[in-house]
Amino acid sequence: MNEHKAEGKLDQLKGEAKKQWGKLTDDHSKEDEGKFDKVKGKVKEGIGKLEDKLS
Repeated sequence: MNEHKAEGKLDQLKGEAKKQWGKLTDDHSKEDEGKFDKVKGKVKEGIGKLEDKLS
């Protein structure tokens, strides 16, 4: 697993945790931040998969 894929999975995990915490505490900004982190993680993971295919 390359660095981008690992970072992407970690960002997705952190994003899900933030999203759930935002729902639990009714903090919409934290929930939105979590959603953004998940998307950012998916993009990084996609870049990592593309790098694997190219190498």
